[in-house]
Parts: sequence; structure tokens; C-alpha cells
Amino acid sequence: MPDRDRDTSGRARNSRPRDGLGRPLERGSVGGFEPVPDELHLSVDDTIALAQTYLDHGRPFHAHEVFEALWKSRVPAERDLWQGLAQLSVGFTHTLRGNLTGAPTLLRRGAGRLAAYTGDTYGIDVAGAIEWASHLAADPAVAPPPLHLVR
Repeated sequence: MPDRDRDTSGRARNSRPRDGLGRPLERGSVGGFEPVPDELHLSVDDTIALAQTYLDHGRPFHAHEVFEALWKSRVPAERDLWQGLAQLSVGFTHTLRGNLTGAPTLLRRGAGRLAAYTGDTYGIDVAGAIEWASHLAADPAVAPPPLHLVR
């Protein structure tokens, strides 16, 4: 297996195209989806909108990357929200990839991170996301519709 792509400082970078579920394609492959930039800087509203677009188009791994970029740049009090949504997205990715053992763990972990957030948190239906994750974690073999973040 080739080494990961690295920048000049040796830091791992995301440079190869990926399939719709985020798996890197072989070097030199034609097609696939461009990776989400490693240094993505979007507002909260733009992050939610872009992640929802990825979720709606069956690309939850890419939604995970969008949420990951935000969680790494937000204040500590909000990091669990964004990390929880990233974990739900990657848990859904594992479900779609057929990893029915790892998916429930990620879904439960993500739902647990979201549990501290109530009410209107950036317009995100946190209770709905937790319920969605709980149903999927209980039976990951039955893929639900995409997660809808906003009420």
C-alpha cells in the first residue's frame, strides 16, 4: 500500500480522488470525486448547507470531512456538536460500505456527543439526528434515508 499523500512538512494530506463513499481511488485513476480540501474555512451556515448537500447525494463521508474541518476550528464549547455530526456521517458511511460492526459504534458515539445540545442549535434538529442515529445503530442493515440536519 503506498504511503499517504503528505505536504512539505510531512503532514498527511487528502489529495487523491475518492469514490462516493470516500474510499481513495488508485493513483492515476480517472473519475471519482475531488476530496474536500484539508483546510476548509466555511461559516457555520455554509458548513451545514454543504454537509446536507453531500448527505442528500449519498456522500456522507464528504459530509464528515466538512464537519471535521469545522470542529477543529470552533470554540471548545461547540466541538462536541460538530464532532458528533462528523461521527454520525462517518457511521452512515460505514453502514453504506457494509461495515455493520463499526457503524453502530460510531453512530452511538456521535449521538452521545450531541446529547448535550438541546433546543435550536444553529437550526439543527439535534433530537432528530440523535433519533436517526439510534434507529440506524439498532439495525444498520436497513439503511434509512439520509440524515436531515435542519427542521
